[in-house]
Amino acid sequence: PPAAAPLADRMRPRTLEEFVGQEHLVGPGAVLRRAIEADQLSSLILWGPPGTGKTTLARLLAEHTKARFVPLSAVEAGVKDIRQVVDQAREALNLYGQRTIVFVDEVHRFNKAQQDAFLPHVEAGTVILVGATTENPSFEVNAALLSRCQVYVLYRLEPPQLEQIIERTLHDPERGLGGQPVTLSPEGRAALVRYADGDARQALQALELAVFLAPQQGTKLISAELVAQAVQRAAVHYDYQGEEHYNLISALHKAVRGSDPDGALYWLVRLLEGGADPVYVARRLVRAASEDVGLADPQALVQALAAKQAVEFIGLPEGALALAQAAVYLALAPKSNALYRAYGTVRQDLVKYGSLPVPLHIRNAPTALMSALDYGKGYVYDHDREEGIAWEQSYLPEALAGAEYYQPTSRGLENELGKRLQERRARRRNPPP
Repeated sequence: PPAAAPLADRMRPRTLEEFVGQEHLVGPGAVLRRAIEADQLSSLILWGPPGTGKTTLARLLAEHTKARFVPLSAVEAGVKDIRQVVDQAREALNLYGQRTIVFVDEVHRFNKAQQDAFLPHVEAGTVILVGATTENPSFEVNAALLSRCQVYVLYRLEPPQLEQIIERTLHDPERGLGGQPVTLSPEGRAALVRYADGDARQALQALELAVFLAPQQGTKLISAELVAQAVQRAAVHYDYQGEEHYNLISALHKAVRGSDPDGALYWLVRLLEGGADPVYVARRLVRAASEDVGLADPQALVQALAAKQAVEFIGLPEGALALAQAAVYLALAPKSNALYRAYGTVRQDLVKYGSLPVPLHIRNAPTALMSALDYGKGYVYDHDREEGIAWEQSYLPEALAGAEYYQPTSRGLENELGKRLQERRARRRNPPP
């Protein structure tokens, strides 16, 4: 890359020996390294977080194999472009015996037409597809294409690996900062590693900006304070539309279900500080209030709805505490999934029995014709009874008579509700004369 290119671009590894991290893929004897060294690549997808080396690894494939390397944009390329690349690849294979690697960055952005256009040629071996994605390919790549690709998972870089990349950058006089009077304090290095959170690109972007912000006379000392300034100006935002978003929201829900307020708070703050939509988070808490607490503590739903209303009313950051209050309340509340199970059982019966007719005695009869057809005939108005309940009256279709869907637990308020329900079901089974 030219000298004016970003530091992270200039410091991309040029060989497998320079590549840092992902030892399980490119370390000595690792599966992908053996395939590269033997020039025996098949179609593959590199899946991992940003800044872990996906694009760099794809470029190294081109450097270390005899195949043609054709980059293709998942956003800009249409079916016509794909067909043109395939035709060229077929010609190179037939005339020169040379294979073609088609590299698609952000392969998760491929639409169905693009994926379908690639499928037969990947299957026939006309092209070798190398895709890179931050999103779970199980959701973003259709099953037919995915089954013809080996998926390699890349992981966030560990602190020692980030430190190795930073040190190399500081001492490289050709591409890095080795030709400049730059000194990185131990605290500054720790701040860079902490901020990067496993992302080499973020580490080098912050380092480059910190060098720019440092006094321009004499040696530039990069301190933790200077890194903090650089990080504030970097304005890096995470993408919470993909798998990581759902992993975090799942962790929040499961911590609430598991009655762990500390875990619930941690995942809640991770979501909000990372840029997740607070109303979406509130909706998930409302769901947890009914699914996992239910009638064991009816106030749980009140708390969750109040938090949703509060965050809609005052927004962030003020509304974050309302969400925290709801999350902790739900985590500490007694738990019951009786309503969730009851709803699921009813759904199963809907599938099993279909649309059973409403019994005549509880049908509405607003017209004379309906009355003539016995709509509402025999209905007993419960309030006319001494206890306010017509024990002999059924409210289910005949095929489901006696079904008992709601099975309360003995936790929280449901313990009392369960006793009440047990008594009433017994009286319905044997109604008084």
